[in-house]
Amino acid sequence: MPTTTGHCTFCDIIRGAGEVSMCYEDADALAFMDIQPVNAGHLLVVPRAHYESLADVPPQLAMHLFDISMRLAGVVRQVTGCEDLNIVVNSGAAAGQDVFHYHVHVIPRREHDGFDIPLPFGGSAMPDRTLLDALAAQIISTLRDPMRTGNAEGSGALGGDDARRERRTTSARVGRRADAATERVRALATFSDTPRPAFRDDVDDAAPPRRWTAPREGAHGELRRAD
Repeated sequence: MPTTTGHCTFCDIIRGAGEVSMCYEDADALAFMDIQPVNAGHLLVVPRAHYESLADVPPQLAMHLFDISMRLAGVVRQVTGCEDLNIVVNSGAAAGQDVFHYHVHVIPRREHDGFDIPLPFGGSAMPDRTLLDALAAQIISTLRDPMRTGNAEGSGALGGDDARRERRTTSARVGRRADAATERVRALATFSDTPRPAFRDDVDDAAPPRRWTAPREGAHGELRRAD
């Protein structure tokens, strides 16, 4: 059920009690221009029903809002001439949410506009791989739990047969990802622990020998070739 705690500026707007520049409406959602934009074209996509944060929004509605955001993003690019943009959700006070009616920012970006969401985060040291693997395993385990938050029957997400089908599909998908992650860890160990000798090119004796090189990890954990 929608949360209804306190006064909400966005609810006033939705009821017609506030001045607004509307750019999209349907039965469940609307979008309007931000009154303090990062750049011209900055808009907000909000549900008509009052949900305070991402944790409160039903999954199907959240997907609908994101679909609207993606559709509007292309229009904003065309109207503003900005090829770059951010689609941002601030969920909770610690994440920077200031109006506690869930909303999605669509922000066209221009070079040197002064706005930034710096990632990778410069204030964080890169954690040990064992910690990342432990967290990944914990997330996989929680996803496989049929009573996990957001997927249990009656929790606001899919219920009954739909919920069971979704759980089976998710479990299979996560299992494949877990297997891929295991192979990735093995590959890391193989590259880092086993010296690779040079070998000759079988096609061209005149070609210089090729050598194995250990991959390096990117800022987000991806493997990159170390040339």
